[in-house]
Amino acid sequence: MIPEHVSIWGELSPVDHTVRHVDVPVRGHVVRTRVLQAGAGPELVLLHGTGGHLEAYARDIAGLAEDFHVTAYDMIGHGWSSLPDLPYTIDVLSEHLVGLLDALGVSSAHLSGESLGGWVVAWVAAHFPARVDRLVLNTPGNIANKPEVMRRMRDSTMAAVLDPSEETVRRRVEFLFHHKEMVTDELVNLRRQVYSRPGFVQAITNTLVLQDPVVRKDFAWDPAWVGKVAAPTLLLWTSHDPTGGLDEADMLLSWLPDARLHVIDDAGHWPQWEKVSEFLDTHRTWLLHGKDPS
Repeated sequence: MIPEHVSIWGELSPVDHTVRHVDVPVRGHVVRTRVLQAGAGPELVLLHGTGGHLEAYARDIAGLAEDFHVTAYDMIGHGWSSLPDLPYTIDVLSEHLVGLLDALGVSSAHLSGESLGGWVVAWVAAHFPARVDRLVLNTPGNIANKPEVMRRMRDSTMAAVLDPSEETVRRRVEFLFHHKEMVTDELVNLRRQVYSRPGFVQAITNTLVLQDPVVRKDFAWDPAWVGKVAAPTLLLWTSHDPTGGLDEADMLLSWLPDARLHVIDDAGHWPQWEKVSEFLDTHRTWLLHGKDPS
């Protein structure tokens, strides 16, 4: 019997797609940005999380491409995009996203961000509202700015980058999953390769400034800026997210002007990998029809 998931290449094989690099100006640097695009229809941009890369959405791209023109990319300092030496704060990550939209000739798009990516797309929606159609905040994580969550994220990520061994990196990837048996050797080794890039220790240090409470306070989730998000927003939570519970989802619901919540059961921080069908159905229902998936 062939397993449901064989490989990232197997997931992408049914769909025509392009992978290329696009130059994006960010704070005086030219960021060579790795971009995957597929499909046709309304624009949909997917953002991964801390220490991640566009393959986080490998299991979803073919399905989403049936209804959308999908763009997934490696954020500045991540994956195989450039690693300029500057702090990757939320405003810098957002500048990179808006610059990429400009470079691709996209005036506005639906945005779906997971974890750190959710934080970035919410910030863009608040500060560049004309660029955003609808939002999905996918397990955005630690809305309450809990020090213990920041410490766990910082320590586990840095440990994996400093020692990108199979054991250490597998532990970091398993943190994202409720069903840890779904973590494949391919996924672990792909991330080991990213973490072994020259300059990546400095790059992850520049990313993890967001887990420093002093730096974080300028960008932390707060009703003062979250309340400016005019785009209709879906909060996509899970029953086993290790970074934040439903109490934090309720907090965001009270801050966002136009939002609703959908909870995916039996999944962790990566519902896009663990619960593909529900992830796809939720996006189609919300982004195409504006209906509450619940």
